[in-house]
Amino acid sequence: MLDTTLNKIRSFIPVKLFRSLQPIYHFSLSFVAALVYRFPSRHIKIIGVTGTKGKSSTVEILSAILEESGYKTALSNTIRFKIGAASSENLYKMSMPGRFFVQHLIRQAVDAQCDYLILEMTSQGALLHRHRFINLDALVFTNLSPEHIEAHGSYENYRDSKLSICRTLKSSSKKGCAIIANGDDPESSHFLACEADTKTTFGLSDAEPYTIKKDGIDFTYQGQKISSPLSGLFNLYNILAAATAARSQQVLPETVARAVSKFSGILGRVQKIEADPAFAKASAGKQDFTVIVDYAHTPDSLEKLYQVFQSSRKICVLGGTGGGRDTWKRTEMGRIADTYCDEIILTDEDPYDEDPKKIVDDVASGITTKKPTILMDRREAIREAITRAKTGDTVLISGKGTDPYIMGPEGTKTEWSDAKVAREELEKILGKN
Repeated sequence: MLDTTLNKIRSFIPVKLFRSLQPIYHFSLSFVAALVYRFPSRHIKIIGVTGTKGKSSTVEILSAILEESGYKTALSNTIRFKIGAASSENLYKMSMPGRFFVQHLIRQAVDAQCDYLILEMTSQGALLHRHRFINLDALVFTNLSPEHIEAHGSYENYRDSKLSICRTLKSSSKKGCAIIANGDDPESSHFLACEADTKTTFGLSDAEPYTIKKDGIDFTYQGQKISSPLSGLFNLYNILAAATAARSQQVLPETVARAVSKFSGILGRVQKIEADPAFAKASAGKQDFTVIVDYAHTPDSLEKLYQVFQSSRKICVLGGTGGGRDTWKRTEMGRIADTYCDEIILTDEDPYDEDPKKIVDDVASGITTKKPTILMDRREAIREAITRAKTGDTVLISGKGTDPYIMGPEGTKTEWSDAKVAREELEKILGKN
């Protein structure tokens, strides 16, 4: 309600004046939000997770490890909000919602007597000072690669926005503040230069020997042999980030091992789509191919996703990027699809106010050795991909993950779920066989 009122007031301020006052405006809002909810972060342990990729997954894995250790957790990420056993879907199209929402969530976690809140923290949230007046106990840095360059003006500004989150550890009222950084990432030195009581790194050497399989990961962590059902090298990094953060909170290695072995996956992240069990039992058709929904929306994450399924024939559905942002990625994502995919279907994603066909054409310009199929209707594209699948194939639907809407012009949005649509189309096709 207060956010709505402030937005109405803001609409009467001249644009140039508002832009010059933006930093003060956003900082003030953060202070007011913390004041309204009585600075709740002082009364609960908070672990922030920042980086380009793997934030939501790391938040979820860390929560599972802490729960296995007997702690009551709350969390906030791109996928959902959770306080204890209560969970709700994140429908905001924001990984880090507005200041009043976040401070209210922290207050709810405190009132529910949660021991920990794990919070996904983004560069764009930091740009709007949403990280202010949140007293962190620890910050996890996952990795850094170019993203949101238009919003920040340069890669250096993007990195500095992430670092501004790290620098808040200096002013945190908590004792024993920790930084947990991916030591394999070349940008980790910037984060480790921030002031903190303890600084810890993680990397692939912590998991040796390890084996990456299509349907899981086998590795060793602090003397514990672990088999995780998660797939891909990127998920091994996410596990190590969460495990190292948990160890900074004195969680035992054997507890980490139990939690990671049980953790089966995250919605929208290498999510396997299968027909409803009741339908599958009654259907004459048999699913002898794999359908995957994944959030991969950067060149690096898209390439890593495709690499997980290198041994199978791949039919890839992708869109590119949201309209008006990170336009540099489009040709590159087309090139990656051209390199790894056997068949490519380009479709609409989140055009916002840009011509969706132009976005798709930009992606297509990076495809030089194959002829992509262009189907602007996303459901039709998913249906076509599943129809083409044969025994042993993998259908990879990327770009949206759990995003609940397709964003159109002038703020319009259409309810959407890649997983739901893929399952519906899969059952239709299996029902015909």
